[in-house]
Amino acid sequence: MKDWTGGANSIYKQIAASNHSTAEREQNDYYATDPRAIDLLLTAESPNHCIWECACGGGHLSERLTELGYFVESTDLINRGYKRQRACVQDFLKAEKSPFINQALTYDILTNPPFKYAKEFVTKALELLKDGCKCYMFLKLTFLEGKARREEIFNHNPPRTVYVFSERISCAKNGDFRNLKGSGGSAVAYAWFVWQKGYCGETIVKWL
Repeated sequence: MKDWTGGANSIYKQIAASNHSTAEREQNDYYATDPRAIDLLLTAESPNHCIWECACGGGHLSERLTELGYFVESTDLINRGYKRQRACVQDFLKAEKSPFINQALTYDILTNPPFKYAKEFVTKALELLKDGCKCYMFLKLTFLEGKARREEIFNHNPPRTVYVFSERISCAKNGDFRNLKGSGGSAVAYAWFVWQKGYCGETIVKWL
């Protein structure tokens, strides 16, 4: 069994944010993403019509993509009651193929990955995607740091674009956005990191 809770030196502890202490982290690292993150991403990007949301949680990102006309397959380690996930419970890091019935479909992968396994999610997504397809990861801006990430990802598979949010986007523990607002909102800066399989050029930083 994996430990999905994140490490003792989580970013919340490092920045001394009292409303996000390590002890408070949800057991399986479920922090739902404000769907506004999708709307902002789509002002700059045009993903494939078919999207695999591989850590869908309560379906916040999947549902917004569906509302906007995308065909989304939603999977997660746990079924949290999202109706479109159906019975598709899956450890993404062990996946050998996409959940699409038609394996010939061209698709992108988009998600807010579990805190502790973000690097592994990026690596797995690039392994599963077809050449030219994109991996959209909603990550802390501090993902840019780290010797291991540089050696294992950035040196060989740099993101094509990093979209930094000009205003904070909230991630709510257990999908409880009402309680998050009552506690003062988010203390963490996020960005969309976009990889395109096969891309080896320079990373461009933009703002949303």
